Amino acid sequence: MENKITDIDTMNMPYSLEAEQAVLGAILIEPEAITRAIPIIKPDFFYLPQHKAIFSSMVSLDTLGTKIDPLLVLESLRSDGFFDDAEGKNYLYQLSKSVPTSANIELYCKIVRDKFYIRTLITASREIVETATQANADADLLLDAAEQKIYDIRRGKGGSPLQKLSDIIAGEVFHRLGELASDTSEDAKPIKTGLSDLDNIISGLNKSDLLIIGARPGVGKTSIALNIARNIGITGKKVAFFSLEMSNMQLAQRVLATEARIVSEKLQSGNLTPDDWYKLTSALAYLKDCELYFDETANITIPDIKAKVRRQKNIDCVFIDYLGLVASTKRTENKVQEIADITRDLKLMAKDLKIPVICCAQLSRAPEAKSGRASRKPLISDLRDSGSIEQDADIVLLLYREAYYKNEKENPDDIKVNTAELEVAKNRHGPTGNVHLTWNAEYTLFSTRDRRYYDD
Repeated sequence: MENKITDIDTMNMPYSLEAEQAVLGAILIEPEAITRAIPIIKPDFFYLPQHKAIFSSMVSLDTLGTKIDPLLVLESLRSDGFFDDAEGKNYLYQLSKSVPTSANIELYCKIVRDKFYIRTLITASREIVETATQANADADLLLDAAEQKIYDIRRGKGGSPLQKLSDIIAGEVFHRLGELASDTSEDAKPIKTGLSDLDNIISGLNKSDLLIIGARPGVGKTSIALNIARNIGITGKKVAFFSLEMSNMQLAQRVLATEARIVSEKLQSGNLTPDDWYKLTSALAYLKDCELYFDETANITIPDIKAKVRRQKNIDCVFIDYLGLVASTKRTENKVQEIADITRDLKLMAKDLKIPVICCAQLSRAPEAKSGRASRKPLISDLRDSGSIEQDADIVLLLYREAYYKNEKENPDDIKVNTAELEVAKNRHGPTGNVHLTWNAEYTLFSTRDRRYYDD
């Protein structure tokens, strides 16, 4: 039987000469058509180097607010050494005659883009085959690497070249600033946590950020993470909450109890009054459209989380509870190195998916030490097992409740049990500071403190 398997090493790279010429020709006869091409293709999408150079020159002229003119394009190409005067004039003339109208430029662009993706897929396939045939290859790492390569192609990252500062500013930066300044572009703006004083300091949750919530066991890191996740989900943003400690039912019960303002123990015992049932049904009706999704998988890895988020699609924010229970994909000598690998993968996940990732983390016993420390308030150095947590995180929040140490106080009755502090200990984008919160233990609810009743 004839061997039908294609040898990808000898495969010719596919491209469409006609489509590439049509895109450039359409812009030459109608310069305004470039505004319809830029959202679909980039210079690197062209296969022929001279076509990349021509389109890049056109984009630069458009960015500078200069009308695209064949003579200006030619001057740019000549200075870059692609054409001399006669050859360049002749080729640009041919391009302008290659298409009668710019009406179908979007279709031409899509052909160029599709060919680019196919070429990138071929290159990625070669790399996957080469890696997979190496000795001692780890199957899990290979699968994750292969999935990442395919995902990058889908996201338009495959084969991405170095970008010049001015091109990034004129393109992505100005575009994002325009979106942020627009009242109608909510998707581009940081996601609000629902805790106004916290949002005033960190400006909300920014895309690609890794945010760590640190606290001692029992202080309420899961509660505040759930509160923020609920606040985001209720606005229509899609939130994925990965819990390695609690089941989906336990999490759902806690959110429901908090929303209904019912003591969570009642949902455990089932000892509910008619008024409780009314509150529960009202809360369920309100939470019906809450875009909050739970996952209770134990021993989950960061690649597993990333894959699930991709498959779910359109996730706006990810919560992980908590760092110490995340499984590592690598064999390491100690826990410190393992946590370092995980936090690095968390940051890369946030960057790759372009969404904020919020991860809870336990603090060491240092705040509870009997000597050498005047205050029980946590420090950023108390993050357990690894300094890489502080290094990789964009924002670090440290949760503290004075009532947690009530038994150690000389006058425990003077302690306000319903108060909490959330310290912004690190903020890569701006200031640090303390956020004063109200804590309702019955309903496991953190909320912004009413300043009218707070005596500083």
